[in-house]
Amino acid sequence: MREAVPEGRGAGMAGGVNRIPILDLSPEIEELWDDLMAAITRVLRSGQFILGPEVEAFEREVAEYLGVKHAIGLNSGTDALVIGLRALGVGPGDEVITTPFTFFATAEAISLVGATPVFVDIDPKTFNIDPNLIPAAITPRTKAILPVHLYGRPAEMDAILAIAEEHGLKVLEDCAQAFGAAYQGKKVGTLGHAGAFSFFPSKNLGAYGDGGLLVTNDDGVAELARMLRAHGSKRKYYNEMVGYNSRLDALQAAILRVKLPHVDRWNEKRRQVAERYNQLLAGTPGLILPEVSEGHVFHQYTVRILGGKRDRVQQALAEAGIGTMIYYPVPIHRLLIYGHPEGTFLEAENASKEALSLPMHPALQSGDIHRVVAVLQEITQIL
Repeated sequence: MREAVPEGRGAGMAGGVNRIPILDLSPEIEELWDDLMAAITRVLRSGQFILGPEVEAFEREVAEYLGVKHAIGLNSGTDALVIGLRALGVGPGDEVITTPFTFFATAEAISLVGATPVFVDIDPKTFNIDPNLIPAAITPRTKAILPVHLYGRPAEMDAILAIAEEHGLKVLEDCAQAFGAAYQGKKVGTLGHAGAFSFFPSKNLGAYGDGGLLVTNDDGVAELARMLRAHGSKRKYYNEMVGYNSRLDALQAAILRVKLPHVDRWNEKRRQVAERYNQLLAGTPGLILPEVSEGHVFHQYTVRILGGKRDRVQQALAEAGIGTMIYYPVPIHRLLIYGHPEGTFLEAENASKEALSLPMHPALQSGDIHRVVAVLQEITQIL
């Protein structure tokens, strides 16, 4: 899933109010400045800018971190989904079960390979696909399940994998928002047949441009993915299938290599921010708070605002200088391109009307957390 960065660098003054953006990348950049500059200089002086030794080194290091056999660097998280589906044998005439409450790229990738996305409603407590509803959606055309680890919370993979095994289905994990998240002690992306990651700058492990990754323990899937990223060829000019131009840039790989050793520390700080939010917001009327569950890495800290007040609360927070985002205001099944009638997937539709993501990043200061909470509580009392 590839999404726009919601805010620019740094907090500042907006209309005389100290501004708290939903995301601030500047502390991370400043912390790593010398190492980042050294890595960028190394690539510039190498004269090798696409794939090559820098990408190969990153692929080895990220595979070791995730505990997976193969890691294939790609141009974007969307490409990782498309290439992952094709490498798993999904194509025209197939159906892929997924969630309607996610970024458009999840369903778009299914459509791009010629398959049909079949939506299954979410569990309102987790925002993730409800495994209990998957069996009823399986047909003779079903080829795969594509769960999303939304907001950094792992989906219920034990149940999903059991259903997939029973019905002979492939599982491609959408890990765009969940780098470093773990389920039952294993990193997400390594539980199914393949996992797709995004390195868009706002992600828990983000590049400074587009980037993506497909991981798998299957040698055949890895070989196909490497061919597909290079115009369907194992050897240049000897193309064997129609593929893509989806190669990770060496500059982005070098930046990701600098950042990778820090990601667990950053994820732990995200969890600490979430825990502090939950402590301070506990008992606030009209709010449902996210659970700080095992393995959750809080790409977003998303509350539910009840009573039809979400949009008014967001506007009031903006006027107070506090940045928020709505992920997602329209569930995918309600988009014109898919066009399901209202009421088809009620939990996803309810979430789209209630979900609001508050400022969240590893460097978020305690004072800013307290201010966000104080303003939010004041607003909810007034509205």
